[in-house]
Amino acid sequence: MPDIIRMLPESVANQIAAGEVVQRPASAVKELLENSIDAGATEVKLIIKDAGKTLIQVVDNGCGMSERDARMCFERHATSKIKTANDLLSIRTLGFRGEALASVASVAQLELRTKKVEDEIGTQLIIEGSEVKTHCAVNTSNGTNIQVKNLFFNVPARRNFLKSNSSELKYILDEFFRITLVHPDITFTMFNQERVLFQLASANLRQRIVALFGSNYNQKLIPVEQQTVMVNISGFIGKPEFAKKTRGEQYFFANSRFIRNPYLHHAVEAAFQELIPKDSFPTYFLYLELDPANIDVNIHPTKTEINFTDSKSIYAILQAAVRQALGKYNLTTVLDFEQEQSMEIPPLKPGQTINQPQITINPDYNPFEKKKEFQPSLRFENQGSKSKVGEWRENIPSSFIHPGNIPSAPLAELIDNLNAENNFSLNLEHDKTPHAVFQISNSYILKETSGGLLIIDQQAAHERILYEKFIAQGSTDKNPRSGIIPVTLSFSPDDAVLIKDLLEDFNALGFDISEFGNHDFVLHSIPVDLANTDYHGAVEQALEALKNDFTGKHAGKQQIIAKSLAKSSAVRRGKSLKKEEMEAIHQKLFECKVPEFSPDGKPAFFMLSFDELSKKFKT
Repeated sequence: MPDIIRMLPESVANQIAAGEVVQRPASAVKELLENSIDAGATEVKLIIKDAGKTLIQVVDNGCGMSERDARMCFERHATSKIKTANDLLSIRTLGFRGEALASVASVAQLELRTKKVEDEIGTQLIIEGSEVKTHCAVNTSNGTNIQVKNLFFNVPARRNFLKSNSSELKYILDEFFRITLVHPDITFTMFNQERVLFQLASANLRQRIVALFGSNYNQKLIPVEQQTVMVNISGFIGKPEFAKKTRGEQYFFANSRFIRNPYLHHAVEAAFQELIPKDSFPTYFLYLELDPANIDVNIHPTKTEINFTDSKSIYAILQAAVRQALGKYNLTTVLDFEQEQSMEIPPLKPGQTINQPQITINPDYNPFEKKKEFQPSLRFENQGSKSKVGEWRENIPSSFIHPGNIPSAPLAELIDNLNAENNFSLNLEHDKTPHAVFQISNSYILKETSGGLLIIDQQAAHERILYEKFIAQGSTDKNPRSGIIPVTLSFSPDDAVLIKDLLEDFNALGFDISEFGNHDFVLHSIPVDLANTDYHGAVEQALEALKNDFTGKHAGKQQIIAKSLAKSSAVRRGKSLKKEEMEAIHQKLFECKVPEFSPDGKPAFFMLSFDELSKKFKT
């Protein structure tokens, strides 16, 4: 039997590695920017075309590479960062495994121009799918200029799985933010479709946050500072009143590297507990500095997930640091010692004079005169009654005096009276309607039917009603809208990119949103069922649902938006409803295509049959 095990060709091995390292254009952007930072660059330019599918270009003024290094950097596992396994315990650089450039070059057409400061001439390489086409000397500026063209040109299946340009650009912006936030001292410029998208000058962290997310962030930030033997924590958190409905600006950095850590995120959320609504998310930019020997960054191909040797202690320190920052913020908002306390008197207008105050005196006022105390009347106003108590007792049916008897009036009528907003009186006549409806615990609607007792979850039922209504509106050209005073909606840059791609879907569901420039939009009208809803919050929640749930296969964008809008505007459990509102929910629910479940798949109602009731009372 012949041997069947053989070595993979280098190009195939590189493409397999690219499947882990280069998942989309944003992955290539991350690797190239990190290489520029490791090279000591102080100015970096990022140029994007067609969301990175056509071109990703990074130009820096770093140290550059020699001719041999320029060729070696495209070999697998070629790195200048580590020599032994022990070096993994003290890594301070961003890239170190030596797979990034080799992986990118295996799935793209790549051109590299680089030159060291002390060299007179630079080096040019042109590589297509791991095959070196050109390797020659070239006249170029100091630093490195690398172009990645036609990503996944030789792997069409991978290219077909890429999302729309707006979605892919958002992923690129995410990587750009993560890198620029941890290096505010470096000047970054980003071009998209030959237009400057960001021009970030060297600054401190607060200025960098404001430059990325807007000038209004300057008033939203609270500084965090905590130094311990184990870890040093610094950065900013957002004020509780500015918490958003979408997971947006939430960044953790460990030793100048962006990380994802649900455990630490829970620590921040616990610190904000009872300060923000349950459906809102805090903003934070937090930086952890600790001994590299206490973390392991080599557990994930993208190095965004790390392990701590003592996670519980770091959790406690982080939570305490955030709470301390919030406590200081709450104190300074009450006692502002730097604020001038003297009265500010505006200057007089030309020709204006000050009138002398007029004093009026009541000559009959006697401060020693005793006032009559108010005596409330306890009498029952009922004309023609001789004995009020006796008459009251005579008018009460015997069924109320003797507890063994049951009142003749239906129980549902009494409960309806209790739910009424005005004062009720006991009306013991029979209910003329065949089946009464009432509410219990301000959460569930009960109605007698021919088959038994119908119990409806008012929130789940209303969500189903609104969801199907929004979907029906989205399938027609004429959607009922409610005109409002135009409202400006501001979003973070990455969310603004997503909104632009979703304008058609939002407007199909009854909105009227238009671009206003920069990262702002103008809301002119809303669906009629959102009249009493926080518009900005409703749109933010829809964005968050799209980020988390949209797969492009099972549910469309409009369905996800409609589901989120239904949850935002549906009546909540705990809301008292009028009888007409309960009847409307009951009627509209059973006009739906799927009345049994809410859009999330939760039961909207169940039936308790008379047979089941009889079994409960059998002894």
